[in-house]
Amino acid sequence: MKKRKLLTLLPLLLLPLTMTGCSSNKIVIGICQIAEFSALNDATRGFKEAVIEGLGKDNVKFDYQNAAGETSLCSTIMNSFVSDNVNLIMANATPCLQAAVSSTNTIPILATSVTDFGVALSIKDFDGVVGHNISGTSDLAPLDQQADMFSELLPDARKIGLLYCTSEPNSIYQIDTIEPLLKAKGLTTSRLSFSEVNDLEAVLTANVNDLDALFIPTDNTCADNANQIDAICRPAKLPAICGEEGLCKGCGIAALSIDYHKLGQMTGEMAVKILRDGEDISKMTVLRDPAPAKKFNKTICDDLGITIPDSYSEIK
Repeated sequence: MKKRKLLTLLPLLLLPLTMTGCSSNKIVIGICQIAEFSALNDATRGFKEAVIEGLGKDNVKFDYQNAAGETSLCSTIMNSFVSDNVNLIMANATPCLQAAVSSTNTIPILATSVTDFGVALSIKDFDGVVGHNISGTSDLAPLDQQADMFSELLPDARKIGLLYCTSEPNSIYQIDTIEPLLKAKGLTTSRLSFSEVNDLEAVLTANVNDLDALFIPTDNTCADNANQIDAICRPAKLPAICGEEGLCKGCGIAALSIDYHKLGQMTGEMAVKILRDGEDISKMTVLRDPAPAKKFNKTICDDLGITIPDSYSEIK
């Protein structure tokens, strides 16, 4: 795709006059979310709030579509957005971003809850600016700090299982990055990979008694099945450190987590700049939450007898 310069839109008061291909006189934003769970829900909520604040409730319409965890459905949803000629697409999670990019090179695409845009879009030496009609926000918290949590919270742990879905490229990226960091600390790692949710239980059950702890990245499949993970790990007294708060709430002891509601708001503010102010999306840098927080799950920590430092805040 060649870089292009977006047309400058008229000020907010004239926005209803700029609609093309839409049946209403409002700005129409298509939102595709890969599945329903807390982190992604918070991002979508924050996005809507920021857009409404910037554009006005009466000037915008959201077409929200949930892919129910089906990657193939993302393409169908994105094609419907393109057919409806929406004014902007918000893609919540990597599969949604990939489907959006395959569907249009003209409609502005803002993605959120994406770990690494370079990995998701196969961009070598990614410098933070995608270009074309794409930008958004990343949900990656520093992986070196996540690796440090094992020695901080689980100093006796030596065998670490890395649980992730191989169909999610951003999960693979996180595992590839954190594994050498854990090995540098003298820890032994074992990859517990699965290609689809039906294999998750078998993979965990086969390894749960041979490990001292788990690391689970910001993996959508794991997040969508956190209760299943907890049902296997907690009875076996196997603690998990997770890539984000929502996943940790379901099956982990602690997480270095970004604020997904805040991330959604940041994405919404980018949408306002594009739709109201005519800012060129091709020049927009992908943003991150500048202050990820250490969080812990009190219920699971108490059950496993794990003491958490005061620097961690409880997940409510």
